Amino acid sequence: MDLAQFIRDIPNFPKEGIIFKDITPLLKNATAFEESIAQLSEPYWDMGITDVVGIESRGFIFGAALAIELGVGFIPIRKPGKLPGKTTSEEYSLEYGTDTIELHTDALNMHSNVIICDDLLATGGTAAAAVKLIKSLDAHIAGLSFVIELEFLNGREKILDVPIYSLIKY
Repeated sequence: MDLAQFIRDIPNFPKEGIIFKDITPLLKNATAFEESIAQLSEPYWDMGITDVVGIESRGFIFGAALAIELGVGFIPIRKPGKLPGKTTSEEYSLEYGTDTIELHTDALNMHSNVIICDDLLATGGTAAAAVKLIKSLDAHIAGLSFVIELEFLNGREKILDVPIYSLIKY
């Protein structure tokens, strides 16, 4: 199934000059959504995955479904102040400023073998921060999985030491 047919372009969102890749038509179509999860799980069946880590917020949608598909746990990476327990954080650069993500300190350990999942790989800042955060807890990262990759933004260049798997590339 060609999942790209379920991605809608929204011009000038969230600001002038940006063409937003909208995943909501894919989510609305049960067959396409199910197929996206099947394709995201494909490279990981025999890798001893223990958990899927989803990045807030659309990474929660795909990551939780991927965790169910693989029969493993789901761990959220959140924005600051959203997790109730003790957390560790990683700050990263944005086009204009910085942002931070957090993870529970007891979520992962040296026995963890995880997949990081999000809807989109663009400039790679958030994904690179997630990699650093997870590695700070001594966990192994089997790969990063994305529904969409915007190749022209060169996000892969920020994540050279972890395999990246994307379903749709623009």
